[in-house]
Amino acid sequence: MRVIRKYANRRLYDTQQSRYVTLEDLRQLILDEAPFRVEEAKSGEDITRTILLSIIIEQEQADSEAEVFSNDLLAKLIRVYDMSSPLPLARYLEQGTQLMMQQQKRMQNQWQQAMRHSPMELMREMAEENMRFWQKTFNQAGPPFHEGEKSEKSDEPDTSEKTNDKSGS
Repeated sequence: MRVIRKYANRRLYDTQQSRYVTLEDLRQLILDEAPFRVEEAKSGEDITRTILLSIIIEQEQADSEAEVFSNDLLAKLIRVYDMSSPLPLARYLEQGTQLMMQQQKRMQNQWQQAMRHSPMELMREMAEENMRFWQKTFNQAGPPFHEGEKSEKSDEPDTSEKTNDKSGS
């Protein structure tokens, strides 16, 4: 697992690549599904969760059209923390998000399949399949022969040669 250290000057240092990284670099690691852990440089304390929340905040502020958390949803999440016996919200959110991502991937795959099988693409695939069929058929049949030529595969006796007649006529 890649270790990222956060120093007092708030800079993040990737110990594997020996270079400073940004939140955007860490976001890319997440998209690449590369596991990492962020720790406080001095104490070694795991602060990954805090950094992940920072990445979410940065994403929410960067693109107002791609907001995931509305004000109403954020207010409800804050209220969950104040409940006497909090809901197992983390598990529900994780499972729900996983399901949503699986469905999104399935929809993208189906859309790609639908686009791949456009009428023109389907006609091209059929033409290629027909061409393979006819090529295979002609290759199995062997070379063509013309009338008057002797077929090598014929079981019939060759009657084109003169017969030896012992009668002497």
